[in-house]
Amino acid sequence: MQTEKKYDYIIAGAGCAGYSLLYHLLKDPVLSQKRILVVDANFEKGNDRTWCFWEDGLGAFESIVCKKWDKIEVIKEAMHRSLPTAPFEYKMIQGIDFYQHISEFAKGFDNIEWVAAKILEMDAQSPKGARVSWEGGAAVAEYVFSSINGERIQSALWQHFKGIVVEFETPVFDQSIAKLMDFNVPQMDATAFMYLLPMSDKKALVEYTLFSPSILKVAQYDEVLSAYMEEHYKGLNYTIVHTEIGAIPMTTKKMDIPTGAVISIGTIGGAVKASTGYAFQFIQQQTQQLVGQLKLNQSLNPAVHHTRHQLYDAVLLHILEHKKMRGDEIFARIFKKNKAATIFKFLSNTSTLFEDIQIMRSLPTPIFLPVAIQVLFRR
Repeated sequence: MQTEKKYDYIIAGAGCAGYSLLYHLLKDPVLSQKRILVVDANFEKGNDRTWCFWEDGLGAFESIVCKKWDKIEVIKEAMHRSLPTAPFEYKMIQGIDFYQHISEFAKGFDNIEWVAAKILEMDAQSPKGARVSWEGGAAVAEYVFSSINGERIQSALWQHFKGIVVEFETPVFDQSIAKLMDFNVPQMDATAFMYLLPMSDKKALVEYTLFSPSILKVAQYDEVLSAYMEEHYKGLNYTIVHTEIGAIPMTTKKMDIPTGAVISIGTIGGAVKASTGYAFQFIQQQTQQLVGQLKLNQSLNPAVHHTRHQLYDAVLLHILEHKKMRGDEIFARIFKKNKAATIFKFLSNTSTLFEDIQIMRSLPTPIFLPVAIQVLFRR
């Protein structure tokens, strides 16, 4: 029997979470010397994702930010609310740039190995660590960091979307404003909005997004996107240069039970913000947190959502799931009565209690307070 190779760390799955963890490990002078194996079914990744997030100042991936905005817009019926984002900027990173950036960075290290194969099994073998097997081989490591979802994710609500990048022949967009939520679209008995991010005056990402229990058929997204483009840009010629489609679970429940030396990261590791689906910055927080714990020889804990902010998420999800108040009305009230910076901090879990109260004052107490009490006692 062939001896299985031993590594310090195995990264199972090379998506946003896996690449982010690899990047932060390699940025550390000590941990960058560890033997690391990255296993994924396919490293030939295309531009499968667009990540957007807000940030105060320059970030770790500033060199690959393809566009940023200092003003956002929220639309519901006659309300057109335009908000400056200072001190934050709203930023966009394309998936292909992210993957290539980290892959190129990793080429400078000869202690990184890559295996392109489908993972078959991951077994915790404490105290030996963990074992990963794939089609054609296997290896063991002190820790395995997995973002492999499999069939384990269950969620009462999903954030799901289809986006198209359109390019016009003539200028049509105000590229200084990111249209964060345009609720004047078919709600589909859910919370639905159009998300429009101009990358230039001729090119933009237009994305139909919904929060609902079930995911639409592709033709249903296409129908709404076509109607939106017809309504707003009738008679103008454009080309669809890129499409993306996806679904993100919206739940505060743990999606995976920690298993010894196998540590779940990314979506399966609970990094996604339950009430909004925002993930990129929380994945950076999670992977940097794990790197810090590894450096200090601490027990590994990937949890990044805690205490009152997780309670807020659970309350909102309960209200949306049980249809106690329309989602478009909730978000419209929040954006109508608060500064963008306050909202961004609230959604980043970095707000103060005073700022939380400001947000809560935007919403009807007779609806939210009973649900908060119910959720609190349930937890």
